[in-house]
Amino acid sequence: MWRAWGLRTRLLAAFVLLSVVTTIAVAGIGYRSARTTILQKAQDSAVVELENRIQQVYPLRVGGLTSGDLGTLAGEISGRADSAVVISGNGTGGNPDVQTLITPELKEIVDGGRVGWQRVDAGGQTALLIGTQLRVTTTESHQTRPSGITVYVLQGLAAESASIAELARNAWLTGAGAFVLALLLALAAARSVLGPVRELRSAAHRLGEGDLDTRLTVRGTDELAAVAKTFNATAESLQNHVAELERLEADARRFVADVSHELRTPLAAMTAVTDVLESEVAGLPEIAGRAVRLVSQETHNLTRLVNDLIEVTRFDSGSASLALDDVDVADALVATLRARGWAEEIQTELPAGIRARLDPRRLDVVVANLVGNALRHGATPVRLGLSAAEGWVKIEVTDEGPGLNEEVLPHVFDRFYKADTARTRSEGSGLGLAISWENAKLHGGTLTAANRPGGGAAFTLRLPVAGGAG
Repeated sequence: MWRAWGLRTRLLAAFVLLSVVTTIAVAGIGYRSARTTILQKAQDSAVVELENRIQQVYPLRVGGLTSGDLGTLAGEISGRADSAVVISGNGTGGNPDVQTLITPELKEIVDGGRVGWQRVDAGGQTALLIGTQLRVTTTESHQTRPSGITVYVLQGLAAESASIAELARNAWLTGAGAFVLALLLALAAARSVLGPVRELRSAAHRLGEGDLDTRLTVRGTDELAAVAKTFNATAESLQNHVAELERLEADARRFVADVSHELRTPLAAMTAVTDVLESEVAGLPEIAGRAVRLVSQETHNLTRLVNDLIEVTRFDSGSASLALDDVDVADALVATLRARGWAEEIQTELPAGIRARLDPRRLDVVVANLVGNALRHGATPVRLGLSAAEGWVKIEVTDEGPGLNEEVLPHVFDRFYKADTARTRSEGSGLGLAISWENAKLHGGTLTAANRPGGGAAFTLRLPVAGGAG
């Protein structure tokens, strides 16, 4: 749950939680200490005041209290205190309600000759109940002794309660202020931490999209500055490696282009010679005839490979262009099949009247590659279909073969890719489908491969009727 929150939320929560706990602890301890001090001071003052009252009203004297003295004492103390009661063996004087608040523990302390006190609830208000035992001086020895007369005084703590309430209110206000301050500090701290993190995320995103010039501004010498330095060093290293790879790739393409062009002239001569020899093969011995046909076939294969490499280098250099013409697509497809002797092998569904602005030569290359690929690697019947809708021409080539393996589909249009890696030699160059895909792209169209639900592969070419940009 905690990790599901964002970093900003976690930082804010941690700061606020720490500040709340600290504020509550400090305010609570301060409130408790101040409350104890206020009540202790009030308690001490009340005890001293009671002793002074008793001394004024009933100073130590020789002999005991008469019944008249007992009434006078009760009246005097009752008059000066909030409420008071005087208890002796002969009776009780003063407020009898005070007597109901006396606890056994307090009575035991007072009866033992000590001054006792206790905070009690008197009518919903906190009050202080103080008890003491009067002492008298004996006539014979002039020593003091307990008189058996106890005095209990109930003194209200309204002023002290108001002070404590004000203290609690101030503690809450202080806590609220501290909470707001902590929240503001948390926001500032989170911004100072998350700002560079967001900048790093944005820079990493730009770098991932190919902007290799992306760099971070290094501020300060803390951990975030170290991360920024590391990012910049990584980006620079990546940029250098990519530049080196691009240079090597450009050198390789230039080499392929140069070699291909250099081979065209001798291959043209070889092709002419093998064509002449092949026309005379009937008059040659059988072994010589087989050799001529083999040389002729390999020469044609090599010529086709060189031509494919030259075409690929044109795509890479951006020099490939379209020679658009108003084409009857059905007639163009039929011409492609007839030129290669496939007219009788392919089942066609080519409605007449579909016209589009296309490059006839490049259309011929694409269709020939797709149909030839189906004949070599699929199974009959191979079908060639044509349709048009919403400004697009769709040409589909299907077969009844085993289809394409799932691991082959993502790479079927890659250059030099062959599904069967054990076949080191084959009639194809491994460039036919790649060139077809580039031609479709050059027209502003698409070429896709998929498996048919009933079995077999399906290659679909979609081209705009109005013609591509070239």
